[in-house]
Amino acid sequence: MIPPINSGSYFVVGLTGGIGSGKTTVSECFRTFGAVLIDADEVSRALTGANGVGSRAIAAVFGSQALDPSGALDRVAMRKRIFSDPAARQQLESILHPMIRAEMQRQLSEAANAPSTPYVLWIVPLLVEHREAHGHCDRLLVVDCEEAVQIARVQARSGLTRDEAQAMLAAQTLRATRVAAADDVLPNNGAVEEIAPKVQKLDTMYRSLAAIKRREA
Repeated sequence: MIPPINSGSYFVVGLTGGIGSGKTTVSECFRTFGAVLIDADEVSRALTGANGVGSRAIAAVFGSQALDPSGALDRVAMRKRIFSDPAARQQLESILHPMIRAEMQRQLSEAANAPSTPYVLWIVPLLVEHREAHGHCDRLLVVDCEEAVQIARVQARSGLTRDEAQAMLAAQTLRATRVAAADDVLPNNGAVEEIAPKVQKLDTMYRSLAAIKRREA
């Protein structure tokens, strides 16, 4: 489960989408408009990097074979280990999730104390799947695109076969389920240049809603 954050009186937009939908591109565009980004994957990678506090904690439980030669989490080896072992998965989550939550909460508090922050964009790939987590968001934004576009993007960036890319999509929540859960949907089937006007429109709305929430707090 993705550990939720306590948004308090601050306005939080949860951003999610399927693999290859363009979440990173869209979130970076929001950054150019002034949104503060808190990325669950980035937090996790920092904690499990070379000699990271998460990496050390994982090695203490799973042994040094859980790390690569640099001292970072060996994600491939660990993924294989927990794939068929629910107990190992739970152990790993019990180590990392409190750390991830604490760091995201720290970043949110830092953003809330900065008067220049209009709102926070919380980026979580599996946000729709974890209702408790997305219940802490003021709005849920889904970046959406056609499955053929997703597959092509995944193949281009990962060098996977079409069958492998399709298998990755099949393992995720159905596109229709994500869209149905969204407050806002940003279509992203086209060129990168088409994103900015869509983000600008959403940014204007989120700033207005954030101002209302602050006044009512």
